[in-house]
Amino acid sequence: MTMLMVYLLGLFAIGVPIAFALGIAAIPFLLERRLPLIAIPQVIFDSMDSFVLMAVPMYVLAGRLMMTGGMARRLVDFAVAIIGFVRGGLAASTVLTCMLFATISGSSAATAAAVGSTLVPEMEKKKYPRPFAAAVVASSGELGVIIPPSVPMIIYAVIAEVSISQLFLAGVIPGIMIGMSLILTCIVVCTIKGYGERTPFVLNAYLSNLLRATWRATLALMLPFIILGGIYGGFFTPTEAAVVAVVFALFVGMVIYREIRIRDLPKIFAESMFTASIVMIIVGFAFVFAYVLALMQAPQQIAGAIRGISSDPAVFLLLVNLFLFVVGMFMETFAAIIILAPVLAPVATQLGIDPIHFGLIMIVNLAIGMVTPPVGVNLFVACGIARITMEELMRPLVVFLFVLIANMIVITYVPWLSLALIR
Repeated sequence: MTMLMVYLLGLFAIGVPIAFALGIAAIPFLLERRLPLIAIPQVIFDSMDSFVLMAVPMYVLAGRLMMTGGMARRLVDFAVAIIGFVRGGLAASTVLTCMLFATISGSSAATAAAVGSTLVPEMEKKKYPRPFAAAVVASSGELGVIIPPSVPMIIYAVIAEVSISQLFLAGVIPGIMIGMSLILTCIVVCTIKGYGERTPFVLNAYLSNLLRATWRATLALMLPFIILGGIYGGFFTPTEAAVVAVVFALFVGMVIYREIRIRDLPKIFAESMFTASIVMIIVGFAFVFAYVLALMQAPQQIAGAIRGISSDPAVFLLLVNLFLFVVGMFMETFAAIIILAPVLAPVATQLGIDPIHFGLIMIVNLAIGMVTPPVGVNLFVACGIARITMEELMRPLVVFLFVLIANMIVITYVPWLSLALIR
């Protein structure tokens, strides 16, 4: 197993794309075992032949339709109307918008891009430093994979053979907790440093603006209830819910808001297909790597090594958090889930840790990896939108990272937060 990881890290070091590195690293082991290389495409096609995985491109498309069809902008206006009047209100509204958009997009990068492209320029107009605005977007964008529906949750559920619906429910309270803590952080930091402009609070004007924004965002706010209500009401599966989200977003964008024209559809479909294909290629080759790890009995070896250190679940979770934090800094989320879930999830179950709780721990931990250098995808999205360098972003980002890590610790050692809605 050591040589397999050496091959993989070596391929990463020379710049081989993650998906292909996962497949190439498996070849020496297959040859050593005299297994035919035809096993690689067979494993890929077998893994992709999944009804559950069909939800991935559907949620990607739904998020793209929301961005183009005006639903995302109305969610922004709604969030600003709720909390925009306090010091740091626009930054706090950015977090709240990410929370709302996360209930539909299922993607961290999509959430950061959709919200950031609208609110980063607006924050700059209101005298927020661009690095701080980018830090808010990068850190709150991670809510896209914690608050359901979530594409990484779907991937984890397939790998670890747990209920997608239960994993979705497990993300609700932790997602709200993280979002509220980020909102509070924005208000505190802006109050201390004097960022932004404070709008005078006039009750009549506030209520009028809130009612108007709520009315304009009603259809966008309905979609999360349709998706999650349909799943937990037993009307459709999570995969079918993704299709419903696409149909609803397309209907609203074309018929109600009329911001999507027929000539826009080829571009929307092409962009969604490109994004989804990247995810699915990584998933396919990561399954090959996971297949090899299973043949090498890696889960059993790692379980033995961990038990050699300690059989205490609290110690195990501490080691897992440290390990996943480092992995998240260097490895793409989907690849990390597919490689590590088959290894770590069985060990967690043996130690008496609820598999749904452990799945959420993995998702939240790897979500933090999306906002840590050197390969955090949200950092690149935020830097691109704000037109700043990574070095400029890191200083204001540090406080948000501490808040995210503190939330991670609480989620890890307070299982009730993840399991309250399930039991």
